Amino acid sequence: MRVRYEAAPNGVATITLDDPDTRNALSTQLLDELIAAFTRARDSDSVRCVVLASSHERTFSSGANLGGFGADAPLTAKHDASARFVELFQLIGQLGKPSIVKAGGHVLAGALGVALACDLIVASESASFGTPEIGVGAFPFMIMAIIYRNVGRKKTNELLLLGERIDAREAERIGIVNKVVPDADLDGAVAEWAHKLASRSPLIMRLGKDAMYRQMDMAFAEALDFLRAQLTIAQSTEDIVEGVTAFFEKREPVWKGH
Repeated sequence: MRVRYEAAPNGVATITLDDPDTRNALSTQLLDELIAAFTRARDSDSVRCVVLASSHERTFSSGANLGGFGADAPLTAKHDASARFVELFQLIGQLGKPSIVKAGGHVLAGALGVALACDLIVASESASFGTPEIGVGAFPFMIMAIIYRNVGRKKTNELLLLGERIDAREAERIGIVNKVVPDADLDGAVAEWAHKLASRSPLIMRLGKDAMYRQMDMAFAEALDFLRAQLTIAQSTEDIVEGVTAFFEKREPVWKGH
């Protein structure tokens, strides 16, 4: 197994990349296991937040398995293999629950796309980020759309064309990373956010997450109409009434999920 899955009683599921010999290269098998793990988290009513982590001390993931690019395999087989990235990115976007990346090492190439597909990224000070594919005669085609949707155009151009790594602080500055903490504080920072996210109404979170994903590429007027409808749906739930009532009564809400 190249991916580990653990679900805690507090509603946080941790998916851990665990193929240290390849620095968690995104091989076909690892991607299949990663898709299976996210699907398991999506389908579990007890899971309210997902953390994506790595067991490697210095590398979150080195990106796509470069050996596959030069492998003696039919072109159709290589084309079919890349569909796993499409499936994974869409699965994370439609997860219905928030996701956090714990970036405790190098996040490179295709792994940067996987990280950016998630909602939040917390990085250690020693982490680095980049798309070095151009240096080996490749190009980050499969993650380009995700990077352009998260990072400004000129900075994305720089990442893709130069292939240079950036440190965690620069990644935070240009919008790749949400928070940078000392290496020793990474576990605690991620756990704090995961606990907070898992404590929210799972129903409202699912409605909100779906709206975040679907409105992203809508025309402005279309997005406003869609979001107005989503607000009306949210206002029909018992959880929104419970949340407001608990706020005024100065107590913790008890979510019913409907």
